[in-house]
Amino acid sequence: MRDLTPIIVVIGVFQALVIRQPVDGLLSLVSGGLLVVAGLTFFIFGLRLALFPVGEGLAHSLARKGSVFWLISFAFVLGFGTTVAEPALIAVAGEAAAIAADAKVIERTPEAMDDYALSLRMTVALAVGVALVLGVIRIIMNLSLPLLIIGGYTLVVLLTTIAPPEIIGIAYDSGGVTTSTVTVPLVTALGVGLASSLKGRNPMLDGFGLIAFASLTPILFVLIYGMVV
Repeated sequence: MRDLTPIIVVIGVFQALVIRQPVDGLLSLVSGGLLVVAGLTFFIFGLRLALFPVGEGLAHSLARKGSVFWLISFAFVLGFGTTVAEPALIAVAGEAAAIAADAKVIERTPEAMDDYALSLRMTVALAVGVALVLGVIRIIMNLSLPLLIIGGYTLVVLLTTIAPPEIIGIAYDSGGVTTSTVTVPLVTALGVGLASSLKGRNPMLDGFGLIAFASLTPILFVLIYGMVV
């Protein structure tokens, strides 16, 4: 309720002072709002009970096992799998396919649109898998997060100047939709769990930052996807 109150206040103020019209479907809005409150509550409890412990527990176990190969493999599969299942990415990829068909970039057939949306999702998922591999290597080798992020966004700017204009907006949005409900909890838990398991690593300083990679690499990969495909 605390998290939703600012949204309700803003909408209420604009409705009363700017639009100045009766609200259509008030009962539906109220019942929908109650469902949102219930959904967020269950979701937060689910994160605390399942996703965070699973991510941290697997990171601890793999770190104790001492196998860098399996740790990196787990990071890649985790990033790829959670991103493929990300609801926001599925929605954006479908919308991008519809717009591409309207712009005659692809044929307006269900098969062509499905292929475009799927290839875009696979590209972003691959990017997040690579991002987690880079993030894990950074934690293990104690590399500088700011330098890596600055270097990555410098490359993004350079690619933006030569990428097709039609793909630039989709690429930048792809960096945002990957950091959503499914991906963020598991990725954060992985980073914190790994940093907690390694001697000389501070979970507060080294455990976070993986989400930054997960936002950066999809932009790069989708820009390259647009240039190649």
